[in-house]
Amino acid sequence: MPVDAGASKDGVVYQREQYAKGGLGKRYWDYRDDNIISAVGDGGRILDVGCGEGLLLEKLVRLYPARDIRGVDIDPLNIKICKEHGLPVDEGAVYRLPYEDNSFDAALFIEVVEHLDEPLKAIAEISRVLKKGGRILVLFPNDRTFKLARIMTGMVKEAFYDPGHLRQWTPGDMKAALVQNGFRVTGAINMPLPLFSLSLHCLVVGEKV
Repeated sequence: MPVDAGASKDGVVYQREQYAKGGLGKRYWDYRDDNIISAVGDGGRILDVGCGEGLLLEKLVRLYPARDIRGVDIDPLNIKICKEHGLPVDEGAVYRLPYEDNSFDAALFIEVVEHLDEPLKAIAEISRVLKKGGRILVLFPNDRTFKLARIMTGMVKEAFYDPGHLRQWTPGDMKAALVQNGFRVTGAINMPLPLFSLSLHCLVVGEKV
């Protein structure tokens, strides 16, 4: 749940506060991140596009201290939080990333695409900064299932929090979007169940051709 800098203090849902509550939510978050990390691949530079408060970025930095890993985000509050935790983060928009062409081996695009009014433009920009054969990992939520799960687990505030999603993506939609932007789809996983209609997230992985 990204920081909404425009909301009132009582309306903001912070990623790190939610994670720190522990319980089932934290266990699922770790399970989700484990699936993402296992799909990153070996070697090379990693970019976390729209890194938010840096929870996944922090895990990657700790797991791969010898690798060149960076996060990028447009929200000054997210950048401030990342820097407070000593994370390598840059300010930049997903439509105009502050990096050279063909400079990363993997790009994480985690729970960002559903917020964008020009998602294909963003995917094309990520393709620009990826090397040939580089991986893009796109994770997006199933909003309907998320809302039901939060209500059932007593997370009423979170269930009715407006996350600012502009579109509900499906696995088929995302695979088509990646192919349209020069990627070969190499895998997809629904979490935590095999069917997207019953799952909370889908992770689609593509390779730049």
